[in-house]
Amino acid sequence: MQRRRYLVAYDISDDKRLRRVMDVSKDFGRRLQYSVFLCDLDPIERVLLRSELRREMDEHVDRICIIDLGAVESLNADTFEFLGRRPGLPQRGARIL
Repeated sequence: MQRRRYLVAYDISDDKRLRRVMDVSKDFGRRLQYSVFLCDLDPIERVLLRSELRREMDEHVDRICIIDLGAVESLNADTFEFLGRRPGLPQRGARIL
């Protein structure tokens, strides 16, 4: 299965839900900024991520954005530009849960 890289960003209005959404995001990816994560996922992991995020959020007031950045194999160092301190990016390859 081909892994794709996703940018996950969220705006959660309640602190308790915010922590739970953050915990789910950390389980699937690497934090870039406070509420922004990079996740390298296969199709099954993507479904699981969406399902777990939906369970933790209130769809009437919260927002989560999942952006498909493309196949992990096609990404290179020029895909991201950082100003200031550069965060570590996920390494290519499989992820062990």
